[in-house]
Amino acid sequence: MKLLANNGRIAPIAVCALLASCLAPAILVAERPNIVLVMADDQGWGEVGYRGHPVLKTPHLDAMAEAGLRMDRFYAGAPVCSPTRASVLTGRSNNRTGVQSHGYALRRQEKTIAEALRGVGYRTGHFGKWHLNGLRGAGVPVLASDNHHPGHFGFDQWLSVTNFFDRNPLLSRQGTFEEFQGDSSEIAIEQALKFIHANVQTQTPTFTVVWFGTPHSPFEATEEDMVPFAELDRNSRQHYGELVALDRSIGTLRSALREMGIEKNTLVWYCSDNGGLPKIAPETVGGLRGFKGSLYEGGLRVPGIIEWSGTIQPRISLFPASVLDIFPTVAEIVGLPSARWVTPQDGLSLRQVFSQEPSQRDKPIPFNYMGQTAMVDNNWKIVRLNPKDASDSSPEFEIYDLSRDPTESHNVVKEVPEVAGSLQRQLLEWEHSLERSVAGQDYPEKQVDPNEPVPRFWVDVDEYQPYLNSWKNRPEYQSTIDRATK
Repeated sequence: MKLLANNGRIAPIAVCALLASCLAPAILVAERPNIVLVMADDQGWGEVGYRGHPVLKTPHLDAMAEAGLRMDRFYAGAPVCSPTRASVLTGRSNNRTGVQSHGYALRRQEKTIAEALRGVGYRTGHFGKWHLNGLRGAGVPVLASDNHHPGHFGFDQWLSVTNFFDRNPLLSRQGTFEEFQGDSSEIAIEQALKFIHANVQTQTPTFTVVWFGTPHSPFEATEEDMVPFAELDRNSRQHYGELVALDRSIGTLRSALREMGIEKNTLVWYCSDNGGLPKIAPETVGGLRGFKGSLYEGGLRVPGIIEWSGTIQPRISLFPASVLDIFPTVAEIVGLPSARWVTPQDGLSLRQVFSQEPSQRDKPIPFNYMGQTAMVDNNWKIVRLNPKDASDSSPEFEIYDLSRDPTESHNVVKEVPEVAGSLQRQLLEWEHSLERSVAGQDYPEKQVDPNEPVPRFWVDVDEYQPYLNSWKNRPEYQSTIDRATK
């Protein structure tokens, strides 16, 4: 299947035809709102117009932020992509679910938000990057035979790719490969809207996950989208051009929901999967410390916006929140029974934040990545980077007061001993809980399924071998295949 294109962009006629068919919308049951989760790939906290980025304009994200709950202290689940995706679907820290880093598979013993919502009558769809099936390398279409494809985790329909994807992508619809033309973000949104519209016609509530491949490298934007960045280096120009297209797709989504008449019965939650990238100018993290891969704020804090017209009071919130909170928030809204998720859960419901600003968060936000841990407890943050190699000159624990020091430039561990002691106890207690989860104690079997796959590259998977010859000239796969076949 090839979509209409206009100078490399999804043709307006394609979206207009879709919207024209939606002018007589059906009314959905109010207590079961549609839920749309949209996530960028490597968009930093500073890469939005509403935070005053010096060159990038994001008018549609800005409008969404103005109309909804703009969360300026919103965190990914981890400083890289696959772990955050696992946390979105489960409400649990990534290591509890088996997803230690990028390219690790989500354990089939986990219970996902998609399964929970499907169990109470929702139609569920996944569109875009998956990266929870244990495969590494540039994104390729997910195989129908993959025992970790989205359908095994609660998605009725899926149009998915294993990892990051770019312009003119090759995607998999339930295992059938389809080639598209145009920007990847616009394609993902256009396909998601078709799914939503089909279910509006049958008055069925939908849970829709759209995971972009933008602005992950390699970067590829149209000349038109790069015009505002002519003075930048090539990578930066392409990177920001991709974000222009991503922002445009958000405008398409918001307009379509209004045209279908369901914007007041649809919650849209937007965020990124980890902090911004280094070596992009202007910088991506809004002055924070660290980048993707770091447990400092630049690697963890991301744009976060929740829009639900007529229900959410539009404002800017400084309440600390996380992708870990998505599952419990939706569970409260829909009234999901506790049997629908695995415990312990690391997030909490943000339902009260929709209408008021709580003074304190009751549960800290934990992080664990490659043996390093951190925890945000309201204005305090503890970081433990080198637990096996600590010395007096390089303390094992770092403590930061984010209310006074958001750039984490001054470690106050020796200045606030009582606070430091409390945070250390919380962190160690959580680490102990994490160890039980890693060992499989959260599951009825009290152990991890030994058949879970280890991370591997798709070029080493037998089922992909028949495609290598025909894919070797595709720019997104060429280097990967060349290295594997030499």
